[in-house]
Amino acid sequence: MAKKETSTKSFVLRVDAATMEAIEKWAADEFRSTNGQLQWIIAEALRKSGRMKKTKNLSPTGEKVEED
Repeated sequence: MAKKETSTKSFVLRVDAATMEAIEKWAADEFRSTNGQLQWIIAEALRKSGRMKKTKNLSPTGEKVEED
């Protein structure tokens, strides 16, 4: 079976239980998966620190977003 190409990379992340619980609650509050919330948090931190340029047509998860 051919491997599907993707622009995302997988890795293991270890966080303490209290941090994970807070992330899961935050994700639920914003109707996101825990993984999606972590991607959003990281993308926002990178943008705010100036380490990642803003991209109008991509979401923090790298998906194309329709502009109004």
